[in-house]
Amino acid sequence: MWPFIKVESIWKKPIRANMLIMAVVFLLSVTIVPQIAYATNGYFSHGQGVKYKAIGGAGVALYLGPMAAANNPGAMALAGPGYEIGFYVFNPNREFSVTGEPSTEVTDYGLTPGTYESGSNVFFIPSIAANWWLNEDETATFGIALYGHGGMNTDYDAEVFNPRGIFDGTSPAGIDLMQMFLAPTFSMVFAERHGFGVSPILAWQRFEAKGLNAFGDMGYSDDMEKLTDNGYSNSFGYGVRAGYLGEWLDFMSFGFSVQSEIKMSEFEEYSGLFAEEGDFDIPATWTAGVAFGFTGMGLAFDVQQIFYSSVAAIANPLWPNLNVYDLGEDEGAGFGWEDMTVYKMGAWYLLNSGWMLRGGYSYGSQPVPETELLLNILAPGVIEQHITFGISKAVGIDRELSFVVTRALSKTVSGDHPLQEPGQQTIELKMDQWEFGVGLSF
Repeated sequence: MWPFIKVESIWKKPIRANMLIMAVVFLLSVTIVPQIAYATNGYFSHGQGVKYKAIGGAGVALYLGPMAAANNPGAMALAGPGYEIGFYVFNPNREFSVTGEPSTEVTDYGLTPGTYESGSNVFFIPSIAANWWLNEDETATFGIALYGHGGMNTDYDAEVFNPRGIFDGTSPAGIDLMQMFLAPTFSMVFAERHGFGVSPILAWQRFEAKGLNAFGDMGYSDDMEKLTDNGYSNSFGYGVRAGYLGEWLDFMSFGFSVQSEIKMSEFEEYSGLFAEEGDFDIPATWTAGVAFGFTGMGLAFDVQQIFYSSVAAIANPLWPNLNVYDLGEDEGAGFGWEDMTVYKMGAWYLLNSGWMLRGGYSYGSQPVPETELLLNILAPGVIEQHITFGISKAVGIDRELSFVVTRALSKTVSGDHPLQEPGQQTIELKMDQWEFGVGLSF
């Protein structure tokens, strides 16, 4: 028995009652979906599941519940069936500042000086997951997870992109990106204490942009009718995640998972904004980690890579692309994001009273270069550091209640306005976040 992986035997639980609970939660989750808005590691969440979030998002080498399907499908066969419900309150605080008067040239796209705070600062986010045995030998499982993995939201009341008041349709300004994933998961034990799993991923995302008419009036878009203020546009797609988890020593486990790029249909209503006529695929990732477990305590360390550079709408630079290609073309300007490498670490300690304490920290490389701040006013995903704390307590037979608090430390990125003369205007993006979560496993 691994001292750091909780194995729950719930084969004889009242399956019908549990399924009814999960069905109700699923319906509530679908109702809350329009609230989803993450922005932590770029626009990916720092972790999935209350317990994983509590250890800094680490844990690819651990099984902490059925939400493991969103982290490492290979973990699912090693600890048997179970159910997990999570609910989170997410509070991102976004603002940007502009200093210096804009030039008199309209084509330089000057900004109105001042400090602007984004509205819409509270979001409610659900997650649910389950896992069942597929055979009497208890060597294979089928599971499913529903979760939000990413997103971004900004909502500025001011006419940010209209310093002289000569353009219409520039207030309010902002974007709203939401993503939801359904991951059925098949896993099996292929050797003693070694598991492998695969999760086909079905993805849905929706997007809205407002207040960007100035880009069209200045001739920067190849389709002004599909640039801004077209309401929500939906996109659907698919991908796959595969993972391995195994115990290499009595006190050490190793895990690895890889997610393909998720191919999405285009945002047709915004084909004049995003490169490749509205294409907005979800980047590929890989995660590797190791965990050390001893009686009542343990440590976990993960490294994750997010390949933002593979998606043109995210990675294409603003300049010189904006001067050469129209928005919406294959090489049209994007957010200029770079790949992220994220380092995660977490620890846990079991108290004599039955309380489990968890804590963690993560650091991610900055995805937003100082030269790419103009469009990133709309998507200020500049967070680098997270500090997390969580507790769990048994609340009945085979039931555990868990809580997590995540603090994304304030981060500021500043640089010259890329379309103005050097030193003419400076843009500063700033962001910090809180997240509070509660989860029930049974």
